[in-house]
Amino acid sequence: MQSEVMKHFGLIRGLPRAGYFETAQQRRVFDDIKIAIHGGQLLALVGLVGCGKTTTLHRLTAALRDEREILVSQSLAVDKHRINLGTLMLALFYDLVTEKDFKVPTQPEKRERKLIEVIAKRKKPVALFVDEAHDLHPKTLVGLKRLVELVQNNGGTLSVVLVGHPKLRNDLRRPALEEIGARTTLFWLDGIKGQELAYLDWLLEQCAPAAAAELLTPEARERLAAALSTPLQIEQYLTLALEAAYQVGQKPVTLEVIEAVLAADIDALEATLTRYGYNTRALADLLNVRPTEIRSFLHGQLAPGRTQELHGQLLAAGLPV
Repeated sequence: MQSEVMKHFGLIRGLPRAGYFETAQQRRVFDDIKIAIHGGQLLALVGLVGCGKTTTLHRLTAALRDEREILVSQSLAVDKHRINLGTLMLALFYDLVTEKDFKVPTQPEKRERKLIEVIAKRKKPVALFVDEAHDLHPKTLVGLKRLVELVQNNGGTLSVVLVGHPKLRNDLRRPALEEIGARTTLFWLDGIKGQELAYLDWLLEQCAPAAAAELLTPEARERLAAALSTPLQIEQYLTLALEAAYQVGQKPVTLEVIEAVLAADIDALEATLTRYGYNTRALADLLNVRPTEIRSFLHGQLAPGRTQELHGQLLAAGLPV
């Protein structure tokens, strides 16, 4: 957001820097994950795109580090498509080893034995957190399951917390991944579901404490909260609304401005599937069809019979169509 817009509306910080809006459901998820980590297992924290998974992850790992009962490790590698088990084990070594000038063994057998030794030496449960885990290859998931079991069989405790879109949940439920899915404890993150209005009010108070009540008309406030469902959406469209109102010198933001900036296809099939982690390529891979056919399906350009066929396959796969 431009500084002129922020000054015009009395914002002291940008919307993405508002802080952490905690719900009762998030607190329950925190407590349940902490308990589950002590059991040494695969865990999956799943939620819609923009619901606050990464923010929640940062909050959770920070809390665990402060409590010091669980050792926290995180993979910082960006390209999840290329991450393999070796990369994730390297993250564990980096975060758990205390010796200076330690060299990670490159041979698989030595590497695994040394990692088990390192975990046993720390004498605390270890939690490896992997964000954007919906992009991990199935072979990597299988490897993580075996690593958890290997550590457990040798007296240690390792849990792997996979964080990702609902696509991760659906993938784990597929018969081909039954070996993993049946052994994974799933946690669903609601985000601000049912509290959209409370989140909007909190956001305004955090960013414009002296002018929060004067930024939106009551109708604009209610419309914005009713049309949107995640923190990311509210931040995005509130920013657009403030910028649009500033351009015409309007204050507070009215219902007409909100209607003008809201995308007409915000709840269209393509947008909904994207929030679940399914872009064109992911859908094509899931249905084993060409991306061009997926694009035609999403834009309503396929023959009715073929459209119904793909629609049924997506429903069977657990997608919201």
